[in-house]
Amino acid sequence: MNVSIIVGGKFHAFNLAEQINYKKSLKQIVTSYPKYKLKKYGIDEGKIHSIVSKEILIKFFNNINFINQVFDYNYFLCEYFDFKASKTINYKDTDILVGWSGFSKKCFTEAKKFDCIKILERGSSHIQFQKKILVEEYNSLGITPSIPSEKMINKEIEEYELADFICVPSEYVKQTFLKYGINENKIIKIPYGVDLQEFSLIGEEKKDHKFRIISTGSISIRKGSHYLLEAFSNLNLPNSELILIGDISDDFKKIKKKYSNIKNIKFIKKQNQERLKYFYNNSDLFVLCSIEEGLAMVQAQAMACGLPVICTTNTGGDEIIDDDINGYIIPIRNIKILEDKIKALFKDRNKLIEMGKNAHSKAKIHLSWKKYGDKIIDIYEKLLQDKLIINK
Repeated sequence: MNVSIIVGGKFHAFNLAEQINYKKSLKQIVTSYPKYKLKKYGIDEGKIHSIVSKEILIKFFNNINFINQVFDYNYFLCEYFDFKASKTINYKDTDILVGWSGFSKKCFTEAKKFDCIKILERGSSHIQFQKKILVEEYNSLGITPSIPSEKMINKEIEEYELADFICVPSEYVKQTFLKYGINENKIIKIPYGVDLQEFSLIGEEKKDHKFRIISTGSISIRKGSHYLLEAFSNLNLPNSELILIGDISDDFKKIKKKYSNIKNIKFIKKQNQERLKYFYNNSDLFVLCSIEEGLAMVQAQAMACGLPVICTTNTGGDEIIDDDINGYIIPIRNIKILEDKIKALFKDRNKLIEMGKNAHSKAKIHLSWKKYGDKIIDIYEKLLQDKLIINK
């Protein structure tokens, strides 16, 4: 079995490539990251093709504030990468072509000339659902929506049609695809894993006795950061602290100002992966209030570091979190329930500690990337077997 991967970035593609390579089935990976970024994943450089010009162009466009108002550079860069990748893939010697949504239309179109299975990886909800729910949220806040362009939406919809299968990480995402008419037989669902060497208990005592809530990833409207900030502010818990780690989206900066002078709310810039575990280990509870995504990988990271997780249904967290055992799954936009869950764990530290231990155990036993790799390889092999039977 030969598997080729197309990804305009990183996402969880490097973890996927590592697992496929371990099974001696990786033909090649085409990415916009430089080759040295994949060194830790043990992939031979000869199997890596880097289109780094895409990342260089992103940095260039991001430094020009007005550019997105006059030019859809995100769509342009996805098209640019897709075109370059489509000329690089060895279709003839590829049994399964795995492409990330937004980057794979041209590659999948070319692959139709060859006898390979096309699998689209979509890490978020169906793009039309994504647009709808985000527009609702932005409108409720009186902020101009920051959403994918119509060109980007149309491209992804074409990719859904071109793909033989669509791989999603959670039941939440699967249901959004069913809602928009995608056949259930076309959907593969596999939750993501976590690097258990990178994220673990460090065995050190907390530096203080504060009740510390942490949230990582981008600080944005899509991540529902405003709900967490409001809930924490309303609770006014004694000897407590809220830490949000990540890049602050432009459309969130006005909301952030409201909380900038509150001493026990800290905004910390994006951290390298190897640094994050120290922040997790110095915290008591992880909270994520996303309005929309697929399966936020930071949840498994927090669990691996012994934190219970409170998350919304739209984080995809119910794939890995067992309600009232290692965390809580709550509805989106419900500050009252969020406050109740935080307050309950603040008051019952024994419950908090027990749930943290359960979270660590769940991650250690069930959420490794190896477990993920075993599942996905089994599915790939079955798809090829089914194809052989059909072609006989």
